[in-house]
Amino acid sequence: MAQPEFIATPPSRRALLSKLGGLATALRSAQAFGILGVLGRLNPAHAQANAAAKELSGNTIDLTIAEVPFTVDGKTGKAVTVNGTVPGPVIRLREGQDVTLRVTNRLKEASSIHWHGILLPPEMDGVPGVSFAGIPPGTTFTYRFPVKQSGTYWYHSHSGNQEQEGLYAPIIIEPAAPDPVQFDREYAVVLSNWSFSSGKAMIANLKKKGGYYNFQQRTATEFFSDIKRDGWKPTLDNYLMWSQMRMDPTDFADVTSRVFVHLMNGVSPKANWTGLFRPGERVRLRFINAASMSIYDVRIPGLKMTVVQADGQDVQPVEVDEFRISAAETYDVIVQPADDRAYTIFAETNDRSGYTRATLAPRAGMSAEIPARRPRPLHTMDDMGMNMQGMDMPGMKGSSMKEKTAPSEMKMEGMDHGSVGNEKKMPADHANMPGMAVPATKKPAAMPDMPGMEKRDGISSAKASGIPGSTPVPHGADSHGTGNQAIPDVTRNRLGEPGTGLGDDGRRVLLYTDLKALERFYDTRKPERELEIHITGHMERFIWSFDGKKFSDAKEPIPFRYGERLRWTFVNDTMMEHPLHLHGMWMHLENGAGDYLPRKHTVNVKPAERVSVAITADARGNWAFHCHLLLHMEVGMFRIVGVSGPDPKVAS
Repeated sequence: MAQPEFIATPPSRRALLSKLGGLATALRSAQAFGILGVLGRLNPAHAQANAAAKELSGNTIDLTIAEVPFTVDGKTGKAVTVNGTVPGPVIRLREGQDVTLRVTNRLKEASSIHWHGILLPPEMDGVPGVSFAGIPPGTTFTYRFPVKQSGTYWYHSHSGNQEQEGLYAPIIIEPAAPDPVQFDREYAVVLSNWSFSSGKAMIANLKKKGGYYNFQQRTATEFFSDIKRDGWKPTLDNYLMWSQMRMDPTDFADVTSRVFVHLMNGVSPKANWTGLFRPGERVRLRFINAASMSIYDVRIPGLKMTVVQADGQDVQPVEVDEFRISAAETYDVIVQPADDRAYTIFAETNDRSGYTRATLAPRAGMSAEIPARRPRPLHTMDDMGMNMQGMDMPGMKGSSMKEKTAPSEMKMEGMDHGSVGNEKKMPADHANMPGMAVPATKKPAAMPDMPGMEKRDGISSAKASGIPGSTPVPHGADSHGTGNQAIPDVTRNRLGEPGTGLGDDGRRVLLYTDLKALERFYDTRKPERELEIHITGHMERFIWSFDGKKFSDAKEPIPFRYGERLRWTFVNDTMMEHPLHLHGMWMHLENGAGDYLPRKHTVNVKPAERVSVAITADARGNWAFHCHLLLHMEVGMFRIVGVSGPDPKVAS
């Protein structure tokens, strides 16, 4: 059977590089971030701006962690680096090899390196306090593991604020079999945020005031504009509602571009990193979001992008204009610029407070126009999971709001979660709460039965709540402690939504429901057990947690049985997006793709969303599970998953 183009074996590019031998090795050493084609050349502007991080390969690789001066837009600070550069060197491996990585710590504090998304023994995973003690100052730790996979990954520190301070870099693993993606040249494109403020200072400021860095709050001018557009009562109701919840509809990021400069391959927008191409070539861009606290919306005006890989795993190609990439996620895309002109790679923060950019060009020194900035988005009550069906009020009506009820019908009992002690205990069944009753006349649109909208009492969750695809939120008594500020009335599967601030301008945005694995995973069993965990937080006190408990209060690991297939449902009780990362095992995103569920190491969860993943617990040991927004993890959104038990084959 003839193979389609996207799984064709790459042409002679790889074979030629292999025959060139030593010349190819020299070429790789001279370039930063990817192969520039057989006759490629290093972009001198990039070399000057970022000191050209080298690519490392082989069975033994030496890495040194140290603090060095780092200059951004004329201002110099200190960065924590690997081999002296930000990002660190690209590590290029091959599936099936055994690799030894000797990491020397030249800092005055302990350090570590976590190989993000790589399947390896737990003691090699690099998370201090889980199954590894860290790397003390002045010592060398040797990581050894077999390379069991291929794709685009990255590595970073798991110690303190070192990741935000510069300790991150790409890993590219070539497949043992022919690569299913055809391309002529490639670049790793590393997105990150940089600040001259420390993470410790940021946390201290956020604990003083949850919106400390939010300079995009609604103003008096905007209030009167809303009145002119919508009238006094709807506008006043809207503002009072948000005030009563002690929340801000502009709150998308804890730390904004007020203190962050956003980088692409270690270079600011002013410095403009540039990758070269020849018109007509297929260029593979390996996007990695190494930002500590930022989520980006990525597009290349004038070019379609074909997504071919997500989190290092091949997916069936999807052509898009734009995609949202949360912290720690990776996406590989193919672009084919046909014209002899420059194109801007544009990555805008999801709160619209900042951006970074780079250039694809046929010649060095070229640049393209920077796209016009989009207005900052606003959360709606629908986004927040408030059961306010059809309330015709600005900032409250969402895409799923079909019916209308009078504002007086909506009750707010149980909504005042701003008190420190949060003494009000909520009933386990939110469907019986005041203001939660669903009029019998509501007939929501039919929704497919998908994990994340499980059936309750023989009916789908869409029918149970009255909002299509939504589920009344069940909480245990331990979910309402001081670590949880508020809870949504209903949650729903939002995998088919692009995310707030996207999808309203005609661009084709990548959805999680677009992702389908290129090949079936070996384990297609239905989950035999189900777990649920709630993403919780108290933004006014800057406490982030799971099930209302910080890591320091959750002493026991979450138990997985070795060899089991389980479903884990993440329920976001907060108003922010959270990228959840599980170490050591794949999460199969239950997005309706049947036996072709995409495998991910990081899953972004929207506000008031229920996301389910299927997991094959095939790796014994203790593994980290956490939000990959660094400061959220630091203040408590972290757990340990413990996989134990006999081999099920032996037991049977």
